[in-house]
Amino acid sequence: MKIFFSTMLMAMVPVIELRGAIPFGVAAGITVKQALTCAIIGNLIPIPFILLFLRKVFLWMRKISPGFENIVEKLESRAKSKKGIVDKYEIIGLIILVAIPLPGTGAWTGALVATVLDIRMRRSLPAITVGVIIAGTLVSVITYGGFAVFS
Repeated sequence: MKIFFSTMLMAMVPVIELRGAIPFGVAAGITVKQALTCAIIGNLIPIPFILLFLRKVFLWMRKISPGFENIVEKLESRAKSKKGIVDKYEIIGLIILVAIPLPGTGAWTGALVATVLDIRMRRSLPAITVGVIIAGTLVSVITYGGFAVFS
């Protein structure tokens, strides 16, 4: 049970997300399917909160300190640098941005981009969810082979 919880927690961490959580879970002794399931759930837990509250957190950070203003600007700049695919392909672009298991992509980045582009949660959350499922499946298949994941 501890390994399942640890895998979920690792998937909640930005940058690591499920790309690191799936190999961690398998290395810790759970099956690829179990690691994939825990990582998907863990990766998705913070996303609704990010979508709902990120703008308010950014406003609060800007008010509290000029140093935080720089952090907010960097995050917004990063989101704007990733928005091209979302602007071009809309919701499919958001799915692709989240689904590509490379650094600088993932659920956290997708939620940041959706927030900066003012994409409503009823549209962005399902797209991010689909992207997370695709990314988790890709990581599992690439790392452990299709038979281990789907058998």
